[in-house]
Amino acid sequence: MTADPRSGRGLPATYLAHGSSFADFLLASGAVPRRTPSADVAVEVPHATTIVALTSDSGVVMAGDRRATMGNIIAQRDIEKVFPADELSVIGIAGAAGIAVELVRLFQVELEHYEKIEGLPLSLDGKANRLAALLRGNLGMAMQGLAVVPLYAGFDADRGRGRIFSYDVTGGRYEERDHHAVGSGSHFARGSLKKLYRTGMPTEQAIMAAVESLYDAADDDSATGGPDLTRRIFPVIAIAQDDGVRVLDDADVGAIVERVVAARLTSPDGPVARMPGGAP
Repeated sequence: MTADPRSGRGLPATYLAHGSSFADFLLASGAVPRRTPSADVAVEVPHATTIVALTSDSGVVMAGDRRATMGNIIAQRDIEKVFPADELSVIGIAGAAGIAVELVRLFQVELEHYEKIEGLPLSLDGKANRLAALLRGNLGMAMQGLAVVPLYAGFDADRGRGRIFSYDVTGGRYEERDHHAVGSGSHFARGSLKKLYRTGMPTEQAIMAAVESLYDAADDDSATGGPDLTRRIFPVIAIAQDDGVRVLDDADVGAIVERVVAARLTSPDGPVARMPGGAP
């Protein structure tokens, strides 16, 4: 007699015990091994660097440079660090690149699995909490130096605006006000965003500010890659709005980058902050 898959008869208990969490199911079934710290691990792996996010009048913009480093070596020049998480949110990664990309894929499936099981999507707060739980599962590896520090942002349909969440390696979740950056060049990128950000700025201006901040980060941080006009390697830029997530194509990003680079030829330090009266 063949078991009816809809009834669950004949299936191992693992397949029925974890409800809407696909990540918990994978761990319990043994499909993904639990990572525990070993006595002594010393490895060098590619690390992804700087990600920035800022809110706009219609949602949120996230951008990431394309460089991955391994010590003082450029491990990859065109790594992608910004991804759609679902229809209304995006995620950017910094830290151990291989583990970070694996975490992003698991997070994407986790959100899709929840929606299929429950029949409705998680709230943006719920999605941010799920990502925090996945990070806590990687704590053992983080203690060995293989840390992942994501930046998560999306359009909150309930509140009608964009929101940004940052994390630490223990899974601590923090909501950021208007803009934020993570990665080795984040200090320089945040300083740039402080002078460029305006509350309620249009999406086009937010995109320009994101590119400017990554340029400033690359100017002072060797692990952050600046725009490569020769190889046509540009930042990955994603926008989350009420009508969904859109990743800009290289042609559009290239046009923005070329404007920024041209302006830097006459003003190497970039645009300056303006006083309320309009004077520099």
